[in-house]
Amino acid sequence: MSTANRNDPSDPQPQSLQRRQLMAAAASLGIAPWLLSACASPPAPTAPVAGDPAARQAAPGQRRKLGTLEVFPVGLGCQWRPGSKPGAVVDLYQSAFDRLAAVALIRKAVDLGVTLIDTAEVYGPFLSEEIVGEALQGIRDKVVLETKFGMNVDQRTGQRLGGLNSRPEHIKQVVEAQLRRLRTDRIDILLQHRVDPQVPIEDVAGAVKDLVAQGKVLHFGLSEPGVQTIRRAHAVLPLTVIQNEYSMLWRGPEAQVLPICEELGIGFVCWSPLGMGFLTGSINADTRFETSPEMDFRSVVPRFAPDALPANMALVQVVKTWAERKRATPAQLALAWLLAQKPWIVPIPGTTNMAHLEENIGAAAISFTPGELKQLTADVAAVRIQGARLPPAVMQMSGVEAPMPKPKEKS
Repeated sequence: MSTANRNDPSDPQPQSLQRRQLMAAAASLGIAPWLLSACASPPAPTAPVAGDPAARQAAPGQRRKLGTLEVFPVGLGCQWRPGSKPGAVVDLYQSAFDRLAAVALIRKAVDLGVTLIDTAEVYGPFLSEEIVGEALQGIRDKVVLETKFGMNVDQRTGQRLGGLNSRPEHIKQVVEAQLRRLRTDRIDILLQHRVDPQVPIEDVAGAVKDLVAQGKVLHFGLSEPGVQTIRRAHAVLPLTVIQNEYSMLWRGPEAQVLPICEELGIGFVCWSPLGMGFLTGSINADTRFETSPEMDFRSVVPRFAPDALPANMALVQVVKTWAERKRATPAQLALAWLLAQKPWIVPIPGTTNMAHLEENIGAAAISFTPGELKQLTADVAAVRIQGARLPPAVMQMSGVEAPMPKPKEKS
């Protein structure tokens, strides 16, 4: 399991910098696609106990809209891949458990009322979808299953071939394989993981529209798209979901993406809603992240660099202060703030810990008065965050506008 090594003298700065540069380059080549999205959240430092704010419970019957779908306010992100030890399953932050525990976690989430389960072909690759498929046996109809295509992965071997691939014929091959791995006859929400700069979004939406007509896919969405690409895709096949990073730590979607979603009636799913664990209070100014034997993703994220963390800790203090005021944990406060922004926003925190799963779900029981929400949002806005949200090679895949279709030749 990865831990944040504090003031570790065995981690010289030059080596850390080289490692960051190496991993950023690898991501740009598609060597490590698991870097492309960070929807899971590492566990908070302590588990909730009876009487703690973490024990707060949400009503299982709560629902909010994603397009025409209704889901519980908090979903579950399952961004997992094989660990270095036999049978181990790890998240982006090297928090580990095994396959049986992963299956049990998903089933517990459903027992507690969670309905939105998020995965992707590239998580593993394939491992996350296989675990989700196993976990949902006998309870498939209780959930909204969301998965993604778009990374260039060999569907037979699972080999990462580098870059993106949203060619229509490839999309259809991916979905056939996903249905087998997920052990289901339909995918409730199919997302393009990142916009392919080589394929017009009209072609992508057209391919998904064919799958909808066949009953293999029910709803369509995009992750981290350009704003005009949203409009163009929606014109071909109405979008149900946009999935972008959004949290107190990164509020970029508020400028353009959320207004478009509201205009077009599209739901919004937040990946990394806890700021890669930053908003749980488990990180301090001296925290350092592992780079070996396996890398904690945060070791290459600029906003978690040693020169950025001290300034960014002011946001953690805001969260802790308000959490105490609301008798909640920091994680619950951060999730509740997202839920309070719009009634069609659903965060998908991930975890490998059962107690933290229950803690996250408890966020749905927290509400704010209009005055509280205004003041909390102002307090968050007053903190100037240092450092980019993702490494450059990963950032360049966000906000991409798909190419325009080629003009049809006149007959």
